[in-house]
Amino acid sequence: MESISQRLMRNAAFAEIYENLWRPTFTRLFSLGGRATEDYDRALRAYLSRPGDRLVLDVACGPGNYTRLIADGLTGDGRCIGIDFSAPMLARAARTNAVDRAAFLRADAHSIPFEDNTFDVVTCLAALYLIPDPLPVVDELVRVTRPGGEIVIFTSVATVVTSLPGVQRVVGLTGFRIFDEDTITDRLRAAGAVGIEQTITGHGQYVLAVKPGSMSTSGDLQ
Repeated sequence: MESISQRLMRNAAFAEIYENLWRPTFTRLFSLGGRATEDYDRALRAYLSRPGDRLVLDVACGPGNYTRLIADGLTGDGRCIGIDFSAPMLARAARTNAVDRAAFLRADAHSIPFEDNTFDVVTCLAALYLIPDPLPVVDELVRVTRPGGEIVIFTSVATVVTSLPGVQRVVGLTGFRIFDEDTITDRLRAAGAVGIEQTITGHGQYVLAVKPGSMSTSGDLQ
């Protein structure tokens, strides 16, 4: 049966609310962690938007907020491609976040329409927890990343509060998924990723990983 979140993603009116209110607010709520969360989020945004000639894929990009953030920092032949399954979300992205170095494509994250080893950086930010059957998507993130490239994920994580009896079942009715602490990192490792770093703040987790091979990026996330 289709979840509430899946139905909303097909709604054109919701796409407007999602970009400007729902996604930013919801992301902050489940990743509450005080100053530490704010500092890490700021550092991540700066890292993703750093100057460079890179090919980046933003998976489940929604209205393209992160896609544009990344694209604005690219140089040379650098490009950021945002993919999403929701046509209304992509329409919103094209209206509000279309810039020279950003492009948007409708695609299923379970079967990303690019060849193996294509992108320098692959991101999936504040979206994996809404995707049905999300773990095969993690495999796809690794598959399309080129050797030495990075995978960057921001998603939910189980906490003392969300682990209380009945909480996950109620939350699950909306289509939102709360991942156990090791679920994402274990799946990345099984898909062949290395150098996995996980930062948990509040109810959210930031995970960075590398596909084995020659390094193609520079700069540290601090």
